[in-house]
Amino acid sequence: MLRLDARVSRALVHPDRFSELLADLGGVPVAVPVFTVAAAYAAWRARRSGTDRWWLPATAAAFAMALVPVLVVPLKELTDRPGTPAVPPATGYYPSGHTATAAIAYGCATLLLLPWLRTARTRRTLVLGCAAVNAGVGFGLVRRGYHWPLDVVASWCLGTVLLTAFVLCVRPRAGRNSGRTAAGTRSSGSGPS
Repeated sequence: MLRLDARVSRALVHPDRFSELLADLGGVPVAVPVFTVAAAYAAWRARRSGTDRWWLPATAAAFAMALVPVLVVPLKELTDRPGTPAVPPATGYYPSGHTATAAIAYGCATLLLLPWLRTARTRRTLVLGCAAVNAGVGFGLVRRGYHWPLDVVASWCLGTVLLTAFVLCVRPRAGRNSGRTAAGTRSSGSGPS
């Protein structure tokens, strides 16, 4: 796999300003403020609508965001993978912190905002936008030479695990009939909405 990874990297690496801008979308200075605004808005909407445990989705998302460095930094230390030929000699490139940050920041922001969007088309556009931004970050990191392709794929896998855990944490439990759900909608057994 490492030989294939190196071959794909050689074929894709072509540092330019656009790939650097795409890579920057996964950095903390860009991704975390986007996440924070989305989490604050979703919490505000949930509280305003009288949702039970209105704070849970935003808190769970913040916890997932905080887990990114907690998980990525030890993995980088453990694997001690060298960088691509396009970066100065160093180690600790696997997995990609920018990719993991983008996956959780934009993924959680999307999941937090979905219940508050009115149309299926708007929800679909947001999900496609999230996927496009995350693909762009991964492409930019590889194209710029900041990371090997497997660094990016590993972080997408980590992001999938964390986003799945987030969804499982905030989705309404079967058999609970507590009025409004964490998503802000009325549960099916609580009467008309």
